[in-house]
Amino acid sequence: MLSSPRRAAPLATQVADQLKGLIVAGDWPIGSRIPAEHRLTEELGVSRNTVREALSALVHLGLLEARPGDGTYVRADSELRVSLGRRAEADPDDAFEVRALLEHRGSRRAALHATAEDVAHLRELLEHRDAARDADDLPGFVEADFAFHRAVVIAGGNPLLAELYQYLSPVITQTIDKTAALHEDRAVHELHHRLVDAIAAGDPAAAEACSVALVDEGRDILHGSAA
Repeated sequence: MLSSPRRAAPLATQVADQLKGLIVAGDWPIGSRIPAEHRLTEELGVSRNTVREALSALVHLGLLEARPGDGTYVRADSELRVSLGRRAEADPDDAFEVRALLEHRGSRRAALHATAEDVAHLRELLEHRDAARDADDLPGFVEADFAFHRAVVIAGGNPLLAELYQYLSPVITQTIDKTAALHEDRAVHELHHRLVDAIAAGDPAAAEACSVALVDEGRDILHGSAA
């Protein structure tokens, strides 16, 4: 719900803050087209120039994207997502190091905090991963692998860690894309299932060991392919 701005601060700043609040709250989801300028002007009770200035500020921040002749769309729900998204082409070794920090800790926490529903969801995601591999669907395999590892971190119960992992999705997906193979080594396949088994058994040391082995395997594949 939008409201008429107070007169103390610059109107455009207040309008931008309100619109940003709708984005952050998910009222305007990523990828959605926001209401036209004239509608915002009517709802807010301000001039079209004020609305235009506010929208311009959010476009500059990277939260909105103006598409001439089409409208304005939500591009990101936080400035952090915008900033981290620009790191999609990070050095692969740097990307693996960050992935290791997040996934090793996330795996330990998942073994300590995951619910039965979390474990069932992880097993279901592994089925999707296996199905994409069997169908020779490499893009689907990469997507399913990321979804699985993200779910492990989410199962750890730390929303900030999960949010950071999601924000870094372009960087993490890069590591998967560069090392994924539909005919992966049997040991890698088994490590994913052993990771879920360790989480289900409430064994944080075993879960972390599986995570370490998976990330190390990815690094080895990367450097092997670059050799």
